[in-house]
Amino acid sequence: MRVALALTGLAALLAFGSPTPISAQQMGVVQSDVVVIDPERLLTETLYGQRLQSELQAARDRLIAQNDRVAQDLEAEELALTEKRATIPPDEFREMADAFDQKVEQLRLDAERMARELERRRDMAPIQFMRLIQPILSELLQETEAVVMLDVRSVLLRSEVADVSDLAIARINERIGSGPPLSGAQDVTPDPAEPTVSGD
Repeated sequence: MRVALALTGLAALLAFGSPTPISAQQMGVVQSDVVVIDPERLLTETLYGQRLQSELQAARDRLIAQNDRVAQDLEAEELALTEKRATIPPDEFREMADAFDQKVEQLRLDAERMARELERRRDMAPIQFMRLIQPILSELLQETEAVVMLDVRSVLLRSEVADVSDLAIARINERIGSGPPLSGAQDVTPDPAEPTVSGD
């Protein structure tokens, strides 16, 4: 999910503070009625995109670890309950078993809810990313005097078409950096005092 690629010399120049933004012409971008952009590269090679992906992956890892821990705790609790069966009245054991089953079911529902929330955050990340960088892409469209910008993945054949992905990455890093937090984001990892369990 995370792709580590070296930034170009342009990114280094920007990091030291270029007095004016470098234009598409200075980058040697071909003037064209049609320019292409690689959204996947923008998401994986910019500081902002990398930060969003890193945060989502960390949240996923925490949720998996929490679920694994709680699953082990429930197994131990179930074993302890089974061992009590021969030492307590049947009615009392049935009440304890029913309470345990309800606990497991609630934890399973909580885990499913948190997994859905994490999936929603994952789906929202590229949408928020593209909304935030749209002004930069519009600026590049004007600089190249193009009339349309296409997703490079939708172009089968191209000739004399300007790919402005490198310049877009450099500008996004310069102006947005690591960017704002994901809109509506909240850590779906449960509090240690309120464990959950996987539904598997």
